[in-house]
Amino acid sequence: MAEKRLEAQVFGVVQGVGFRMFVRREARRQGLSGCVRNCADGSVEAVAEGTEAQLRELLQALARGPHGSRVDRVESRWLEARGEFAGFEIGY
Repeated sequence: MAEKRLEAQVFGVVQGVGFRMFVRREARRQGLSGCVRNCADGSVEAVAEGTEAQLRELLQALARGPHGSRVDRVESRWLEARGEFAGFEIGY
């Protein structure tokens, strides 16, 4: 099955609430590779690679967020996988 790349930016109350750890846990549970990081504008950016089904499940998790967060919107785009990640990590 061909791998895809999901690039998503999550807006709302998503910094200082464990959002990056939540995304890493969900991504690793799905067997995805990629990274998640805070952005200067207060959003969180996630880049993940895996099957489309895995990535769609992650996208649902991003829209839900962890307890204590508030997701106002998620902007996403789909690309071809680049194979540049060895695991899923939190970026700084």
